[in-house]
Amino acid sequence: MLERLRIVLIGTSHPGNIGAVTRAMHNMGLSDLALVAPRCEAITQESISRASGADHLLHQATLHPTLEDAVADCTLAVGASARSRTLPWPMVSPRELAARLPDECQHDNARVALVFGREDSGLTNAELQRCHAHVHIPTNADFSSLNLAAAVQVIAYECRLAWLESAPATTSAAEENDSELASHADLERYFSHLERTLVAVDFHDPDKPRQLMARLRRLYLRARPEQMELNILRGILSATEKKITRSEK
Repeated sequence: MLERLRIVLIGTSHPGNIGAVTRAMHNMGLSDLALVAPRCEAITQESISRASGADHLLHQATLHPTLEDAVADCTLAVGASARSRTLPWPMVSPRELAARLPDECQHDNARVALVFGREDSGLTNAELQRCHAHVHIPTNADFSSLNLAAAVQVIAYECRLAWLESAPATTSAAEENDSELASHADLERYFSHLERTLVAVDFHDPDKPRQLMARLRRLYLRARPEQMELNILRGILSATEKKITRSEK
C-alpha cells in the first residue's frame, strides 16, 4: 500500500523543507515524491542535510510543470487544506483518509496522490478542485499553521498505521477486486469533453459559469467512477455530439 502513495509538493519555496519532507517520508516507508513547479532548487546542501539520510528520495523525485501532470496516473488525489472554501468539498481527517487506503489500494491500477501546497499560501481553489477530497489536520484553531514537513509527517504516519493494521487481510480482498478505477488524466479528459458538450447543447455558458463545472467535478470525483463507467459516460457524450452535428446539417 505504501508504495502506491505519492507525496506531491506544489510550489515549494525552501529546499530545506523538501529535504525535511523526504525524511518524514522515509520514516514512514513512503518513497514516491513529485515536485510541481518548485520555487527553489530541490537538491542543495541544506536539503541534503535536512533529509538526514533520506537524500536518495531527493535524487529520485520527479519534476512536473503542473498538478495535472504530477497526478495523471493517479486514481485518487487528496489535497491538504486548512482553509474553508466557498464550495464545500468532501473533507476527511488524516485518520479517516488512512482508513480508506487499504481498500483503495486493492485496485490493480491504484495510485494515491497526497497533495500539499505552498508554504505561504497552500493550494489554490483550482488545485483543490482537481482533488477527489480534502484532508484537514485538526490543529489548535488559535495556532493552526503547520510546517510543510510536519503536515506530511502527520498524514504519512496515519497512512503507515492503517497499513500495519490492515496488512494481514489485504491478500483476500485483492483477489476479490479486479476492477480498475479511472485515472486522474482520464477524468480530466472527461471533464473537458463534458464541458464542450454542455456548451454545445446550450446548457453551460462559459461566460456565466455559476460554478457548474466545479459542482460537476465534485459530483464525479465523489462518485469515484471505474474506467468502464467513464468509458460509458464518454460514449454518451460522443453520441450527443454526433446527434448535434446531424441536426445542424
